[in-house]
Amino acid sequence: MLGAKRKNPERRNTFAIVGLGTFGTAVAKELRRFGNHVIGIDTNEARVSLCADELSQALIVDARDEVALRQAGLADCDVALVAMGSDLEASILAAINLKTIGVPVVWAKATTKTHHRILSKLKVDRVIHPEVDVGMHIAQVLHNPLVRDYVSLGNGYHVVNFKIPESLEGKALMDVPYAAHDLRCIALMRGTEFLGQDGASCSLAKDDLLILLGKRADLRNFASSLS
Repeated sequence: MLGAKRKNPERRNTFAIVGLGTFGTAVAKELRRFGNHVIGIDTNEARVSLCADELSQALIVDARDEVALRQAGLADCDVALVAMGSDLEASILAAINLKTIGVPVVWAKATTKTHHRILSKLKVDRVIHPEVDVGMHIAQVLHNPLVRDYVSLGNGYHVVNFKIPESLEGKALMDVPYAAHDLRCIALMRGTEFLGQDGASCSLAKDDLLILLGKRADLRNFASSLS
């Protein structure tokens, strides 16, 4: 096994990233940047070498081999992400093996609906579609220029970051008709400064950010009313 290991005195959780392609590497490096202990594995020596200095451990391991996963220490991980999607057999076997060796939480990337169904049948804790999710996210932002970003909270609710248009410049926050669309104002921000939330009398300036909570249809209708 090829690997690099370094101590992390601020260790929070231990994550295993199975598959160090573009997606897996991005997740692994970000988790490591947050101070977590991250083990990245792949069968490709070049990919492992590229991550060796940036992860807690980077190892050449075949995730289809249950014994190899145990020897690599993945049974002691808190969370594992199966990040490869193009090799259906490897993805499925990796998920099965991670569940078998006792990893408490297993996420997996799927590339097709069939792949998703199989992973769900295996009781994977969460199946993700990174390309689809990012594509939908970008489409939402492109559709309305006032939407800077948004986060889905589940159950139909979203938090959306709106840029204040010129038409609202100088108005008081309490006069903005978001409540008429069944929305709540979580915050009004000017740069990094918090100005207020629901009911505040502060005045709006162009390019302030209005952070609202509500259902997608209501948020869309509000955004359209500002256009």
